[in-house]
Amino acid sequence: MTRVTLDFGDTMQRDAVPPVSADVIFPSSRFPNYKIGPNNQIMEVKQDSKALTMKEVVARETAHLLEQQKRLSVRDLASKFEKGLAAAAKLSDEAKMKDAASLEKHVLLKKLRDALEALRGRVAGKNKDDVEEAIAMVEALAVQLNQREGELIQEKTEVKKLATFLKQASEDAKKLVEEERAYARAEIENARAAVQRVEEALQEYEQMSGASGKQDMDELMKEVYEARRIKMLHQPSKVMDMEHELQALRVQLAEKCKYSIQLQKELARKMGEETVSQLYELDGTEALGSFLHIQPCSLAASELSECTIQWYRLACEGGKQEPISGATKPVYAPEPFDVGRILQAEITYGGQTTSVTTAGPIDPAAGLGNYVEALVRRHDIEFNVVVVQMNGTDHTAETIHVLHIGRMRMKLCKGKSSVAKEYYSTSMQLCGVRGGGNAAAQAAFWQVKTGLSFVLAFETERERNAAIMLARRFAYDCNIMLSGPDDRATPGS
Repeated sequence: MTRVTLDFGDTMQRDAVPPVSADVIFPSSRFPNYKIGPNNQIMEVKQDSKALTMKEVVARETAHLLEQQKRLSVRDLASKFEKGLAAAAKLSDEAKMKDAASLEKHVLLKKLRDALEALRGRVAGKNKDDVEEAIAMVEALAVQLNQREGELIQEKTEVKKLATFLKQASEDAKKLVEEERAYARAEIENARAAVQRVEEALQEYEQMSGASGKQDMDELMKEVYEARRIKMLHQPSKVMDMEHELQALRVQLAEKCKYSIQLQKELARKMGEETVSQLYELDGTEALGSFLHIQPCSLAASELSECTIQWYRLACEGGKQEPISGATKPVYAPEPFDVGRILQAEITYGGQTTSVTTAGPIDPAAGLGNYVEALVRRHDIEFNVVVVQMNGTDHTAETIHVLHIGRMRMKLCKGKSSVAKEYYSTSMQLCGVRGGGNAAAQAAFWQVKTGLSFVLAFETERERNAAIMLARRFAYDCNIMLSGPDDRATPGS
C-alpha cells in the first residue's frame, strides 16, 4: 500500500482506504441490492427474473379490462373500473416509493464519488489508476440510474393517464347506472298511474251502469285484468288505449241516458200523464258536467228571448222552491250544489207562466269524487284558466292564468305576478256561471271580495267542478260556507 505523506493532510489514517486491485471485474454495470445478514454480514439479494415491471402490469390490466368490457353488465363494469382505479392508485404509490429509493441511490452515488475524488488526490501510482477506474464506474452507474429514472417518469405519466381514464370511466358507468334506474322508475310510475286511472274509470262505470247488465261488467273486469297484466309488463301504451276505450264507453252511456229521458217524456205524453200540453221542454243530460237548455216544443210557444226565465232548486218533487240567483237564461249548467236536487225553470210571457222540470235529481259526475279526493292530498292545487269577465266587464285578452286553490286561500296569477289573492272569508263567493251558452259548464264565477269578481273559463267541465268542490271543502275547514250569490248552503253540501 502506498504511504500517505503529510502533504495530503492528517485527516485520513494510513489504513483507512484498502487497496483496490486492478484486475477486479464487476459482474454487473448496475448497483446490486444488499441486505444485512447474521453477524453483520452484507448479503446480495437476488432479484426475481419473473417479476413484471409496472408498465407491463398496467398494460396487462388494461387489456384485460378492454377484453371484458363488452360482456360485462353496467353494474359489473362500474365495479371493475373502481377496482382498476384502486390498482392505479396502488401503482402510483409504488412509483412514489421507487422515486424515494432512487433519490437515496443518487445520494449514495454522490457520496461515493466525493469520497473517491478525495481519495484520488491522496494516492499515486497504481492505486490512483484504480481509484480513477472506480470513479468512471460510479459515473456509469449514475448514467444508468438517470436512464432508469427517465423510464420511471414515463411509467408514472402512463399510470396517471390510466388513473384519469379509469376515474372518468367509473363516473360514466355510475351515471349510466343512475340513468337506467331513473328510467325504470319512471316507467313503473307511469304504469301505476295508468292502472289507477283505469280502476277509477271502472268505479265510474259501475256507478253509472249498475243496471246495464252483467255482461258489460264482465267485459270491464277483463279489461281491468288486462291493465294489471300490462302494469307488470311495463307497457303503458296499452293502458292508454284502454283508457280511450273507457272514455268512449262513458260517452255512449251518456247518450243512452239522454235518449232514455226522451223516451220517458214521450211515454208520459202518450199515456196522458200530462193534462196540459207542454210548450217547452228541457234538453241535455241531467248530470253534473253537462248543461240544460230550454227549447220550445209547440208552435204556440213564444220566443224565449221575449220571455222571463227563472231557475229553481227543489229538494224533492213538489218541494219548496229555492231561486238560483242570476240563473235567468235559457241555458243553465248544474254545479255541485245541484247534485241530488231537482231543477225547475219557470217561463213567464204575457202574464202566463209555465214550468219545466228535470225528470229526476241531478246525477253526480262519474269519478269526480275520487278525483277530488286525490287532489285533496296535495298542498296546493293549480288549474289553468282564462279570465272571461272582470267586475262584469268582458275581458278581451285571452291569456292563460293559473288559479291556485290552497287550504287557507285562493290566488289568481298571470306568470309570476298575482292578479288576485285572498284568504277564505264570508265576503268570498264561488259558484258555476249561471247562463252563458254551451260553455257555461266550463265556467265559474268567483267573487274575491266586495268590488272584485271574475268569470273564469276552465279547460274541462271536470276541472271546473273539481275546483268548486275543493275550494268549498277547504273553506269549510276554515269555518267558512263558500257558495254563490244568495245561496243557502247546507253543511253537507
